[in-house]
Amino acid sequence: MKQRTSGHAWQFFRAGDFDQVALTSGADLLALDQLDQKLWAALGCPVHGLHFDERTLELIDSDHDGRVRARELIEAVKWAGARLKNPDDLVNPQEALPLEAIDDSSEEGAAMLSAARHVLALLGKPEATSISVADTSDALARFAQMPFNGDGIVTSATAADDEAVRALIDDVIGCVGGEIEASGNVGVSAAKLDEFMTEVRAQVALRARADEDPAIRVLGDVTGAAAEALTAVADKITDYFTRCRLAEFDPRAAEGLNRTVTVYETLASAPFVQNAAQIAELPLAHVEPGKPLDLTTGINPAWEERIARFRDNVVVPLGGDGKTLTQEEFRAIQAKLKPYIEWSAALAASKCAALPAERLEEIARGDVEQRLRALIERDSAEAGTAALIENVDRFVRYCRYLKDLCENFVNFKQFYTSGEKAIFQAGTLYIDQRSCELTLYVDDAAKAAPMVSMAGTYLLYCDITRRATGEKKQIVAAVTNGDSDNLMVGRNGIFYDRAGRDWDATITKIVDNPISLRQAFWSPYKKLVRLIEEQVAKRAAAADAAASQRLETTAETVATVDKAKPEQARKIDVGTVAALGVAFGALATATAAIAGYASGLMSLPFWQLCIAIAVLVLIVSGPSVLIAWLKLRKRNLGPILDANGWAVNARARLNVPFGESLTGIAKLPRGARIVTRDRFGQRPAAWPRLVAFLIVLGFIYSLLNDYGLIRRWTGGLIGDEAGARPGIEVLLTPNPTDEAEQQN
Repeated sequence: MKQRTSGHAWQFFRAGDFDQVALTSGADLLALDQLDQKLWAALGCPVHGLHFDERTLELIDSDHDGRVRARELIEAVKWAGARLKNPDDLVNPQEALPLEAIDDSSEEGAAMLSAARHVLALLGKPEATSISVADTSDALARFAQMPFNGDGIVTSATAADDEAVRALIDDVIGCVGGEIEASGNVGVSAAKLDEFMTEVRAQVALRARADEDPAIRVLGDVTGAAAEALTAVADKITDYFTRCRLAEFDPRAAEGLNRTVTVYETLASAPFVQNAAQIAELPLAHVEPGKPLDLTTGINPAWEERIARFRDNVVVPLGGDGKTLTQEEFRAIQAKLKPYIEWSAALAASKCAALPAERLEEIARGDVEQRLRALIERDSAEAGTAALIENVDRFVRYCRYLKDLCENFVNFKQFYTSGEKAIFQAGTLYIDQRSCELTLYVDDAAKAAPMVSMAGTYLLYCDITRRATGEKKQIVAAVTNGDSDNLMVGRNGIFYDRAGRDWDATITKIVDNPISLRQAFWSPYKKLVRLIEEQVAKRAAAADAAASQRLETTAETVATVDKAKPEQARKIDVGTVAALGVAFGALATATAAIAGYASGLMSLPFWQLCIAIAVLVLIVSGPSVLIAWLKLRKRNLGPILDANGWAVNARARLNVPFGESLTGIAKLPRGARIVTRDRFGQRPAAWPRLVAFLIVLGFIYSLLNDYGLIRRWTGGLIGDEAGARPGIEVLLTPNPTDEAEQQN
C-alpha cells in the first residue's frame, strides 16, 4: 500500500488492525516531517521507565519536560541525517559508527568528524576508524573527573593546592549551598560565589553600622544581654498592662482577668512541678486598675527569674529604680532597645550568620575570592571541549538508536511484527502456569485506573520486590490467553525484567475482562457448577446446624420429660389442605410437561438427539461467547500505554491470534516423554474416552440408519427403512394426552 504525502512515496504495512508506515530507508526518516501525524502510531512517550537508552531520550527531549514528542523526534532525525553521507545508515545502525560514514563535505559534517577524532585522541585511540556509544560514554566519564571539565563548577578537589580557596569553597557551600558538578561532587559556581559575597559584604556592613550608630549599642557591650532579657518578658509584661487597662475600663472585669478560684483548685489537685506550663499562663501579677508592675514582690512564680533578669539587665541600667515599672516606662525601654533588636534580627537573618566576624572580615578584605574566581573561569574555559564531547555523544547515540525509537513511536513494528519486545514492555511475568509478555511499569495505579478500564483487556496489577536490594515497583500485566479460574488477588508469581533480574510478584488488583472465546464458552457451566457447590455447601451447613439444634432440643426434652405438659391435638385447617392440593397439582403438571418433552427427545433418532443437545449447549453458551467476541474485538493497547505516559495515536488492537502470542500457556516441549508415573496421583479413567467413542459411533450409525443406508448396505438384514422413526418435528407437535390433561 502506498501513499504520497508532500512528494515522498510512503509504504505502509497493516498490523494491529491499523495501517502503519514502513520506515525502510533513511529518506523515509528524513521525510517524517512530511508524514501526516494522524498516521503516526504515537505522538509522545515518557523519557523514563522504558527499555531504551535513557540518555538518548534525554538528549531528544529538548525542552526537558520528561517527554519525547513528535516534533522533537523529527528534529533529532534531521540533525543526525545532515551529518551522514548516506542517511540509510540511520536504518542500518552498527555498534560502532565508521568515521568514513560522516559527511565531511558539509560544514556540520566536517566539524563532527573533527570532533569525533578529537574524542578518540582523548581516549588514546587516534588511529581508530570508528566510534561507538561506549567510546563517547567513556570520554564523558573521563572528562567529568578532570579538575577542569567545562561545567563552571569548582570543587575542593580542584583547589587541592590552595588551602584558603578550599576553605572558602566549604564556607560558600555551608552558607548558600553548592551545585552538583559533572563528576557528581558538590562545588561552587560563579553565581553561588556572587550570592555568598553579597551576603558577606552585607554582614560586614551591618556589623560596621553598629560601631557607627550609638543608638544600636545603647548599653555598650551588655546591650545584647539586655535585649535578650527584654525579649524574654516583653509579651508577658504587655499582657499585664493590657489587663490592668481593661480593669480600669470596667472594674467588673478584674475578677475574671485575675482568674477564678476554680482555676487554682484545679492546679492544686496535682504537684505544681507538673503544672509549670499552666502556672506560666496565669497573669504576671495581680491585676488592678491602673496599677504599675511591682518588680520585686507579687510576681508569678514561673516568671520571677526572668523578671529579675529584666530588672537587673534592662530597667536599672537604663535609669529605672528597679522597684516598679509603669506602662510608659516600659514603652520607653522598648524604644531604646528597638534599634539593637532590629539590627540583631537582620544579622541573624543573613545566610552567613554562622560565620564569625573575623572570618567575614578576612573573606571581604582578602584576595581569596579572586583566586576562586580564577579557577571558575579556567573551568568554564573548557566548556567548548565539554560541548564537543557531548555533541559527538549525541550524534553517535542518534545513529545507533533512532531507528529503534522510530519503530516504537512512528510505528509499532517491533511490537507487532519483528518478534522483538517493544521498548514499553518491562519484562515477563510468570504466574499460574503462563507467561505474560505484555507488562509495563506503573507509576500511579490510581491515576491510570480510568484509562485501563477502556482497554477491554484482562489486567493484573502486581507489586514486585527484590528482597536482596529492597527495590519495590509496580507493574501491570495483560493476560490474553487461557482462563482466569486461578487468578486472584494475593496470588504470587515471578517477574523477570529485561535485564534478566528476578522479582517477587504479588497480584494486588485485577481488571476483569474476557480472555478468550474458549473461556467464554465454558464460563456459564463453570458458574453453574460453582453455584451448585455453594448451594450444596450452604444446605449442608444448614442441615448440620439443624441437626445440632435437634440434638440439643431432644436432650433438653429428655431432661425435662417429667415437667412437660401433654400437647392438645391440633385441628387441620381446610385452607391449608386446599393450598397443598393446588401445589401438588402444579407440580404434577410441570412434571408431566417435562416428561412429555423428555419422551419427545428420547423418541428422536440418536443423531438428531445429539444435534438437539448441541443446540441447547450453544443456546446456553452463545450469549457469553457473543459478548466475549464483541469485547475481544475492542481489546486495545492504546489505553494501557496512555495510562503510563504515552500519547498513542492509533487504535492498536490486540486481536485473539496476537493475544495468544503475548501470553504463553504451559505445555510439554516437542519430543518430551513422561518417563515416570505419579505413585499417588489419580489415574485417568478410561470411561470418558469410551463414552465419547460410543457417542460418535452411535451418531454415525443413527444418521446412516435414519436415511436407510444401513438396511440397503446389509441387504435388509439390519436397519430401518428411511424415515421410519419420527424426526425433530415431534418436539413441536402437541401431545393429545397433554392437551386432555390441561383441559381436565
